[in-house]
Amino acid sequence: MKLGMVGCGRMGKSLAIGAIEAGAVEAKNFLAHDVRPEAVEELTAESGIQAATNLNQLVTSCDVLLLCTKPDDAHEVLREVASSGTDENSLLIISIAAGLTVRTIEQYVLNHARVIRAMPNTPALVGKGAAAYTLGTAATPADGEIAEKLLGSVGSVVQVKEKLMDVVTGLSGSGPGYVYLFIEALADGGVRNGLPREQALQLATQTVLGAASMVQASGLHPAVLKDMVTSPGGTTIAGLSTLESEGFRSACIQAVTAATERSKELGKG
Repeated sequence: MKLGMVGCGRMGKSLAIGAIEAGAVEAKNFLAHDVRPEAVEELTAESGIQAATNLNQLVTSCDVLLLCTKPDDAHEVLREVASSGTDENSLLIISIAAGLTVRTIEQYVLNHARVIRAMPNTPALVGKGAAAYTLGTAATPADGEIAEKLLGSVGSVVQVKEKLMDVVTGLSGSGPGYVYLFIEALADGGVRNGLPREQALQLATQTVLGAASMVQASGLHPAVLKDMVTSPGGTTIAGLSTLESEGFRSACIQAVTAATERSKELGKG
């Protein structure tokens, strides 16, 4: 299977390098293209992926095209697909362009490719990604297996309905940014109360990692695990009470909602 990737930004790079390191694809079977030559050069030097001479070469040389551009930049790529001579039997597009719907992509390519819309996140680079995908009208179960293999090689993956993809973008697609802010805030709290910055950041990072691992490994609801560490009149309940009074839970919900709405806006162009 030959893969081509258009867009060598952080997300595309994370997915490509993560998949190669996981053994899901060989670098020699991977072509990349970006309007910024320096981005391609950086990726090829780091991963061994080959640089495509131009967009047409990439589109006509691959079996699977990873569309990793910004939504506004995707249209040129899709027009190239429509004029390339490929068809639904020869090319599968897996798009991670935020907000870009299956319907929009299919309208651009005019039956010249099968389509899957996906949304991974940047922890794919360290094999801890979270991703979701949805099949287009012409995509087959075998295409879904390709998406599962590629996205699943760098973390966990779920299949969802098309109408939920913007929510996925707002939750797991943008979620790492929220978590980084939380880790930074925890560390700041430690510094505020006397811990050296380096130690505070180490403790905050490991705390978030450990807590997430507990949820994953135990299968218990986060509320159950929260109650297990919350003693009557203890320190944890004092901290939780402050988080609730400051609107922490509501802020998290609203962050996902705002990012979801922005994803919908991006899809409208």
